[in-house]
Amino acid sequence: MTRAVSIIGLEGFPAVKKGDNLAELIVAALKKERVPIDNGDIVVVAHKVVSKAEGRIVRLGDVQPSEKAKKLAKAALKDPRLIQLILREARRIVKATPEIVIVENRFGVVCISAGVDKSNIEGDDAYALLPTDPDRSARQLREDILRLTAKKVAMIITDTYSRPFRRGQVEFAIGIAGINPFRDYRGQKDLFNYVLKVKNTAVADEIASAAELVMGQGGEGMPIVIIKNLSNVEFKETASTSDLLISKEEDLFKSTL
Repeated sequence: MTRAVSIIGLEGFPAVKKGDNLAELIVAALKKERVPIDNGDIVVVAHKVVSKAEGRIVRLGDVQPSEKAKKLAKAALKDPRLIQLILREARRIVKATPEIVIVENRFGVVCISAGVDKSNIEGDDAYALLPTDPDRSARQLREDILRLTAKKVAMIITDTYSRPFRRGQVEFAIGIAGINPFRDYRGQKDLFNYVLKVKNTAVADEIASAAELVMGQGGEGMPIVIIKNLSNVEFKETASTSDLLISKEEDLFKSTL
């Protein structure tokens, strides 16, 4: 018996502005592209459109850098106003060099520039910040789509991250609703009856990366992807991306930074 999963990108999605109802835009795009929405579908959303709808776009001209930002900007050789944005979004600075600024962001994720990003944002000095609470944004989108379509879907909001000791970037889940972020194999047996001890697959991140194959990173203009027929996931009402984070005691890479 073969298995097939459909990953459907919504073409021609409109430019999103502050205050737009993103769920209504998604439902309108589904109708326009004649893509049905069904119970059990997974809606994957690039965080940029969420940030735009929530008014999380900031112009450097409106930013007043602190003395701390000015000092850090000299070490990092970056605009102090950009450093100020990063500081606003960070719990702590992990490393700052002319090549890179690595921080632990407000959600406890160690990443580059606290997620402050220029790509696909109009305006020379305009930058996108991450949504204030991506899990809450995902829950609201899920509830709105249920209200508009009477269909119960799972929701994943994504962002792009680098990985330790690997070139290139992949999409990670930064906000989820309606889905268990893991598929836990621990205690199950493999093909040769070996009991699996550590295999706990982060399916939310796998789904985010799979969606990016269609979504793209450049000028594709396809921030919404619908995934259908994915049977090996658990749909659940309570879910949080905080479950994906590890403690400092578990962190295998902490001594490298």
